[in-house]
Amino acid sequence: MNTGVLKEKAAFSNRQYVGLAFPLIIAGITTPLIGVVDTAVVGRLPDPSSIGGVAIGAVIFNTMYWLLGFLRVSTSGFTAQAQCSHNINETQLTLLRPMIIAMIFGLLFIIFQKPILHIALNVIGGSDAVSSFAFTYFSIRVWGAPFILMSYVFIGWLIGMGKVRLSLATQLVMNVMNIVLSIVFVMVLGLGVAGVAYATLISEISAVLFGGFIIARHNRIGFSSVKLRMILDPDPLMKMVKVNRDLFLRTVCLLVMTGIFTSKGAGMGEVTLAANSILLQIHYIMAYLIGGFANASSILTGRALGSKDLFLFNRAVNLSAVWGLGTAVTLAVLMLLFGDSIVGLFTNIATVRDMAVDNLVWMVIFPFVGFWGLQLEGIFSGATDAKAIRNSIFLALLLFLLVIWLLVPMFENQGIWLAFVVFSLGRSIFLFLYLPKLQRLHYS
Repeated sequence: MNTGVLKEKAAFSNRQYVGLAFPLIIAGITTPLIGVVDTAVVGRLPDPSSIGGVAIGAVIFNTMYWLLGFLRVSTSGFTAQAQCSHNINETQLTLLRPMIIAMIFGLLFIIFQKPILHIALNVIGGSDAVSSFAFTYFSIRVWGAPFILMSYVFIGWLIGMGKVRLSLATQLVMNVMNIVLSIVFVMVLGLGVAGVAYATLISEISAVLFGGFIIARHNRIGFSSVKLRMILDPDPLMKMVKVNRDLFLRTVCLLVMTGIFTSKGAGMGEVTLAANSILLQIHYIMAYLIGGFANASSILTGRALGSKDLFLFNRAVNLSAVWGLGTAVTLAVLMLLFGDSIVGLFTNIATVRDMAVDNLVWMVIFPFVGFWGLQLEGIFSGATDAKAIRNSIFLALLLFLLVIWLLVPMFENQGIWLAFVVFSLGRSIFLFLYLPKLQRLHYS
């Protein structure tokens, strides 16, 4: 066996894996910070309607950008494969092609901003005052849509190239600038809701400029050899579109599940809705922590497939399983030991806290049933096999709907959480069944 192969295999060590995962975990946790910071700063203002307006605006943007999260995921997978196959032009093209999609969707959001906001406000609801503040926030921040979507592409490309710390730096620049400018614009200059919107817009534009600077500085080859006909080559372009389409549909399934979950809880009263919302936020934190390892798995899988080495692919899968399970056990133990205190950080309302604590067992179960599905999504994303991700989550959604229909009338809120756990378990099992096919496809 030649020395180069031995070196690449040695790179797939536990230390290498954790070295990739740690900054990705931090980057993942910073993702929802923009809406949190905006809401927290506006929370210092005397008018409670401003808090509701910013909160609604943040929900709209989180939903829009969550649907297009595939721009980061697929870009990292395609880039890792192209880099390890030593295809220089294709490595550059994996950045340029998704940039076209990002710019198109960003411009569409700007063009159709009024219908988007109108539909969202009708669905979410709120008083006239809240809607007015939401309009102010949305109409300013929406101009950053092309920039935030392009930053997804930049971050995905840097991750695929293995420059994880540089991708983290891009996200940290955006979040730190947003925090500083929000405080200055609101607390010092007194610009209110418009101030936090302008702060976010400026930070999103700055993140793209910073990411572009990093790419230009560290991309020694440059893009001079890339021609327009190569960017518009129909075969790789259609492959990228199909992968992104399937990842988009996967996100739609997730939104349907969380929407039904929230709606069923809301039908059982404000206390149930509030308690479930707290536990769902705790679940998101767990998912982001596990997602850091899933992103590391995506990079390693892309490299393994790019170099056509079955040993490296199996090593990536094994590392995913070991570290995913270890993370699940750690999170479950933390919930058992400190769950009550964690819930207390979210609310001081006794009835809400008590109900959330009564349902903490589901947060102990979730890491065990959900970690493997999240890890496998990283593996399949690295292989750019989004069809399997789409199919497995659709089947899990059908299971969720079946359990909701059968058990919620009998077990009420416990039935909702059981459906959630069944969904997470189904997501893991169904995608695992596709793993042998993925292996045969690339190494038969």
